[in-house]
Amino acid sequence: MTDQPPGARQGTPRKAAVAAWIGSALEYYDFFIYGSAAALIFSKVFFDESDPTTATLQSLASFGVAYAARPVGAFILGHVGDRFGRKRIMVFTLVLMGVSTFLIGCLPSRDQIGDLAPVLLVVLRIMQGLSAAGEQASANSMTLEHAPEHRRGYYTSFTLNGTQFGQILATVVFIPVAAMPEEQLLSWGWRVPFWMSVIVAVVGWVIRRKLEETPAFEREVAQGTVPRMPLSLLFRDHWASVVRVVCAALIATVSTIFTVWALNYAVENVGLDRATMLWVSTVANTAALLAIPLWAMLSDRIGRKPVFLIGAVGSPIMIFAYLAAINSGSYPMIFLVGILTLGVVYSASNGIWPSLYGEMFTTKVRLSGMAIGTQIGFAVAGFAVASAAGIVSPGGWLGLQGWVGVGIFTAILCAISAVAVATARETHKVPTDQLGLPPSDRVTTSA
Repeated sequence: MTDQPPGARQGTPRKAAVAAWIGSALEYYDFFIYGSAAALIFSKVFFDESDPTTATLQSLASFGVAYAARPVGAFILGHVGDRFGRKRIMVFTLVLMGVSTFLIGCLPSRDQIGDLAPVLLVVLRIMQGLSAAGEQASANSMTLEHAPEHRRGYYTSFTLNGTQFGQILATVVFIPVAAMPEEQLLSWGWRVPFWMSVIVAVVGWVIRRKLEETPAFEREVAQGTVPRMPLSLLFRDHWASVVRVVCAALIATVSTIFTVWALNYAVENVGLDRATMLWVSTVANTAALLAIPLWAMLSDRIGRKPVFLIGAVGSPIMIFAYLAAINSGSYPMIFLVGILTLGVVYSASNGIWPSLYGEMFTTKVRLSGMAIGTQIGFAVAGFAVASAAGIVSPGGWLGLQGWVGVGIFTAILCAISAVAVATARETHKVPTDQLGLPPSDRVTTSA
């Protein structure tokens, strides 16, 4: 095929995309079941129920702990991935996520072992965060470097499409669990989705261990140009791109506010039905499965920037509408606006960031650049859940208060993301072997 990157194997781009999709779906099933449990269960199992407000804040903060660990994991796994290959990271992260998630399901409650219970919960959540730090960056690097020229947006979107499916699976599994009688739910019912992670680890390991390394990385190995210290090269020559990705990745706040904080707010503050609100997330993410590849294909035609900006500008507007719908108590309106918010508008940014960010870096530092940049930005997005809980608490936070304050807070972070991308170079037509190079060097390389 003439549009294949140099050294690509026939059929491998499709295999890489499928492996990224399945692996991300399985891994993020593990990651997101924690979000549902943190919003609905953990405040009553692991934290002090005598102060429900504080217990809720602590439970939602434990969700954010993984995001704090992710930048640390990004530095470690980013170095390893750019030094020794993408495949090793893809296998390692999946196994680590499966083991840590299974162990969360085995933890005794606070009533059984006291304050040690939340400590162990946080430790295992950190392990989840370390795993997630390398998952998307390695899968995105794998698919981008295998993808045909001019279809990188489409192929890399499979990683995020898999992430959405993992979130759907996590929510669907939690719906019957959430419908259980309170006593059974809090004693053993919530543990079942976590125990199922054993299947996740085994299936993912079988799929990913057979995947071939990317031709771009193998070419560097053959030429002896793999950097011994990728991070040194990254921060010497690509620091501006890292900062840009950090700012752009703040768009992920939309997802965490929608899927975790809004779920807790709807059930605990507005009094809406728990199972119904879980279905809202499920239906919205199902719509995203269709929207993400469509937005990605559009970005292959018109560019990454305009598509990303549709999501970055439209998402905060839709978050206001979604929170207003929740406060109205109208389930039809909640479903409609929820689908448009997370399923359609946010998918414009979410579906094409793997190609947009990956195209900012050369092969030598692509995995570490994406991992570090995204995970720092995602860390802010993770703790946005706890910040939102503080905003709606008595007295508010940083001058913001109530659900309107949460909407303003989300809009501010989305504005930073939009500016970062609006000032970036367009890269959708740049050849794969010239990505991450200054325009002057691209001309020299192709001459």
